Amino acid sequence: MNELKLKLVALGLSEEMADKVIVTVATFVKSKIPANYHSTIDEILAGNAPDFGSILGKLGLGGFFGGR
Repeated sequence: MNELKLKLVALGLSEEMADKVIVTVATFVKSKIPANYHSTIDEILAGNAPDFGSILGKLGLGGFFGGR
């Protein structure tokens, strides 16, 4: 989240406003996806790369990229 916050501040937002924007966008995105993916949004915002293999597995696409 710090990387995103720095980018928002570089655009001219205050740190407080950048924090509010991040929370607002995260809340909006989470309202549009199933609850079991909310932690993935949190991980992305924390700067961690999500495990796309397990995400695809949840969608029934686990073998999509050659996995079984």
